This record gives sequence, structure tokens and C-alpha cells, in this order.
Amino acid sequence: MSDPAPETLTVSLDAWEGPLDLLLALAREQKVDLREISILQLVDQYLDWLRSAESLKLEVAADWLVMAAWLAYLKSALLLPKDPEADPDPELLALRLQRRLQQLDAMREAGARLMARDRLGRDVFPRGAPEGLRLVRRPQWQASLFDLIAAYGAVRARSAPVLHVVARRPVMTLDMALARLEAMLGTGVDNATLVSLLPPGGDPAWRRSALASSFVAMLELARQGRLAFAQEEAFAPLRVGSVA
Repeated sequence: MSDPAPETLTVSLDAWEGPLDLLLALAREQKVDLREISILQLVDQYLDWLRSAESLKLEVAADWLVMAAWLAYLKSALLLPKDPEADPDPELLALRLQRRLQQLDAMREAGARLMARDRLGRDVFPRGAPEGLRLVRRPQWQASLFDLIAAYGAVRARSAPVLHVVARRPVMTLDMALARLEAMLGTGVDNATLVSLLPPGGDPAWRRSALASSFVAMLELARQGRLAFAQEEAFAPLRVGSVA
């Protein structure tokens, strides 16, 4: 004959999940604020409840017995004369117990509020999302050959490097002007205007270049002492003559 199955602990505490939860229920029976509960009365209630629950085989529930021993120690420390060197202070332990009971009460109240809210799929139901229409875009290009070439040219013009080309213009160099004035000095130029020494006709741009080059050449010849020039008044024509 096999041995009977070992006895298992079956505790029904009306939703009490531990000794601290039971302490909270007992503290609420005092009908006062948790910050003002009587620790001595709370300890007596807890011990009385343990004595009345012997049939539940709580001797195997270590947490309950540990809490009972700790509460008995706390009660004795509170009843005895206060020792200033006692560590820890029983008054401080009592305050910590009250604080833990307040925190547990706040958590249970918050949990009850959360569980009382409407639940999705039971109390409230979401509205069905619209299926919508699927858009299929197929671009259709319409362009002529000229449009393609013009678009390519515009892109090419933006990306191509910019080159600045200076157009060639007819100019009289300084050497040419010096050679021409030296040749005229050999013929005995006397009291001639600078404009009269310029080459006849020609493009206006060419004449401006010849005037500038001839003036610089005249200054060079005057520096060398081979030419003299004079001006009667401001902005008057320059008179050029050979130096004897």
C-alpha cells in the first residue's frame, strides 16, 4: 500500500496576498487615517487573527509567522521605556510600517481604478478602419523631338562650364606708335596737334587705340628729349614739335 499523498497547504484569505495586505485590512477596521493608526492595537488584531486561524495550518507559512514575530518585537519595544541608544528606533519602525501601509493602500486604489475602466473589446469597441482606394499611377509622357532637344540643351547649358572669350579688336601697339612718330619727326614736324598725327580714317575703335598709343609714345619721346609739346590752356589741343 502506497503512502498517502503529503498534505498541501490551502489558504483562503479573502484576497489577502500576504501579511502586509492583512495588516492593511486590520488598520482600516480602526476607521482612522493610516497616519494615525494605533500600532499596538494593530499588533493585537494581527496576533488574534493568527490564533483564530490555527486550522489553516499557517505554521508552514513562514511569511506570516515572521511578520507575527516582528510585530511582537515592535509592540514590546513600544511598551518598554525608550532606550536612546536602541538601534533601530521603535518609533521609526512604526512610522515605516505606517508608510508602507499607505503605499500599499495607494497601489490597491490605483489598481482598482484601472480595473474599473472600460476595456477595449469588452466595454468599448473601435470603429472599423476604412479600406480606402488604391491609386495606381501610370505616367504618360507627351513630348515632341524639339521638346526633348530643348530640354537636353537647357540641362547641358546649366552643367557646361562658362567660357569668356574676348573678341579680337584692331589696336595700335605702342611700338607701332613709336615707329610712326619717329618717322614723322624725321620729316620735321613743327607745331602739329596730336590728332593730326593719327592715321587717317579707320574704325572708331582703331582710332581710339591709336590716340592712346600715340599719346604714350609722345610722352616717351619727350622723356628722351627728342620731342617737345605744349598746351596753351586746360583742355586745349596738344601742340607737338621736333627738338632742334
